[in-house]
Amino acid sequence: MLLPSPNWLTQAPLERLHLEWLTTAGIEVAVLRLDLIDSLVSGNKWFKLAEHLNAAERSGANGIISLGGAHSNHLHALAAAGKRLGFKTVGLLRGHPQDTPTVQDLQAFGMQLHWLGYGGYRARHEPGFWAPWQARYPNLHTVPEGGGGLAGALGCAAIRQQVDAQLANLGWEDFTAWWLACGTGTTLAGLALAEKGMHALYGALAVPDDHGVAPNIESILNQAAQPVADYHLIDASRGGFARVDPTLLAFIEETEQACGIPLEPVYTGKALLALKQYVESGRFAVGTRLIFIHTGGLQGRRGFIVTP
Repeated sequence: MLLPSPNWLTQAPLERLHLEWLTTAGIEVAVLRLDLIDSLVSGNKWFKLAEHLNAAERSGANGIISLGGAHSNHLHALAAAGKRLGFKTVGLLRGHPQDTPTVQDLQAFGMQLHWLGYGGYRARHEPGFWAPWQARYPNLHTVPEGGGGLAGALGCAAIRQQVDAQLANLGWEDFTAWWLACGTGTTLAGLALAEKGMHALYGALAVPDDHGVAPNIESILNQAAQPVADYHLIDASRGGFARVDPTLLAFIEETEQACGIPLEPVYTGKALLALKQYVESGRFAVGTRLIFIHTGGLQGRRGFIVTP
């Protein structure tokens, strides 16, 4: 496999977020624009993939097989990385064939797709799920849904370095906590490993509570022999994964007009709306300074938001 050179991943800008509801509450927020690190392999997805790619190289694999849905940011980033870096990618998709903009990109990037149906996809956590796929693709390295697991978390630990390098540019000596969207909890777990309790982490859940985010985080921390972490999970799913409603879409449109930062409704839009509700409920003290991670995934806007 051909891994990227160290200078392929650029520094994500850390920008102040200027919104009236933050000013009114006396809260400062800086956004780590991971959406700007690359045109295709953007957001937290590259960080989650990095250690999996290293593991694949060590094992002698010539590609990656992983899972996701018809709007999967993870599969989109994986397929784009495979095309750019020259390794084979296979995607196992939830449900039945759909013709979404994301699926069209996966095919254009050369990813081989297999649709599992819904029952087949629900079986992904069962013992033996991977055996037939490993037999069919013996030279591919398996990566969990969303690029999760300990390897994905270890890659995400590097996100803290991107913030540490830029705090002084904001005139901040320190900050209070992190705020980010959670789909599997892998990115939050990685930051918890890097933080070792120094800063609190707030994860805005993009999925309902029964999707196992908390157990996944605890599993990763336990595997890393670091079971203690200061994190809090907030329901931001608005009734279901990828569930979009008029209030959310209106909030995204108003926010983009106010600050110029593009959002998408599955992760970043929900996370920022949850932060607004949290701030307006008085849960943060005046003077709180937060790092909001823009987790990218803007390619997913095409399934929900009509752009000019």
